Amino acid sequence: MLALLPRDFLETAEGLIFAIVDPVPEDGKQLCWLRYAREVGSGRPEKLDTAGAIACLRERFPRYLHHSPRLDAQVHAVPHAAIVRHHSAVARCGALLSGSVSDPLEARLVRLLKYFVARGVPAAELGVTGSLLIGAQTASSDFDLVAYSRPGFARLRGLVAAAQASGEIRALDKAAWLEAWARRGCALGFDEYVWHERRKHNKGLFEGTKFDLALVVPDAPADIAIARKLGPTELRAAVTDDTAAYDCPARYRLDHAEVGEIVVFTHTYVGQALRGETVQAAGNLEEDAAGRRRLVIGSSREAPGEYLRVLGPRG
Repeated sequence: MLALLPRDFLETAEGLIFAIVDPVPEDGKQLCWLRYAREVGSGRPEKLDTAGAIACLRERFPRYLHHSPRLDAQVHAVPHAAIVRHHSAVARCGALLSGSVSDPLEARLVRLLKYFVARGVPAAELGVTGSLLIGAQTASSDFDLVAYSRPGFARLRGLVAAAQASGEIRALDKAAWLEAWARRGCALGFDEYVWHERRKHNKGLFEGTKFDLALVVPDAPADIAIARKLGPTELRAAVTDDTAAYDCPARYRLDHAEVGEIVVFTHTYVGQALRGETVQAAGNLEEDAAGRRRLVIGSSREAPGEYLRVLGPRG
């Protein structure tokens, strides 16, 4: 059996399809977020927004709601015994690269994957998530790609930067940036959001289709201890370690008198800051049993009012 990794999808007998958001099981359950529900009759996955997903579980399937003592929050979770299908992002990528495709969007995705593989990215270190993982794509769907090592992810970002400089891959235009910003419900203004995003080199337009790169480190240490919430907090601090800035969750070590790190569960603020930069952040302050404090950003998918922004340059 393939490992259950963040950004993989899990499906239940009721046709509910959840995206794994945390690699650490709790009480025999995998922490997830409900993303799709299969339509009665057609069986086609219907995408659910945050409100729709919460309402679906509360009203019809409360058994998939779970209070996580480690996160001190109510989350979605699927018992391992309830999983009827594991949609693996790695396996989906391998199937696309090794098989024949007739769908025009899938064919375009295969060309993008082969572009990266031809330039030294191992196919085994790539995954395909999002709507294309389960065949729920439309003509306007994006490509959501996953890398499974930090060096591989850094190489991908370098390839994107070089390809955009040479014109082989287009950078996002203003319309695409506006759509991304609006969909994220970001607490930052549009210009500030784009400034942070452009320097990440993890987005682009390939043959007119937007793509996004994410990192999952399968062997990353799962050392987020059980903590209690202390309430909403804002802080300013210098980032001392950005090694895990693109991890799931992302983590930034801080030079701060009381708070040791920022932990980010929303993709919006992954890779947001570099070591040596001063940041301003808003989120929920938590404290573990040892008295260590962390600021958590992304207590909900959109994380309204929570943010991470760079205030000062490196060095």
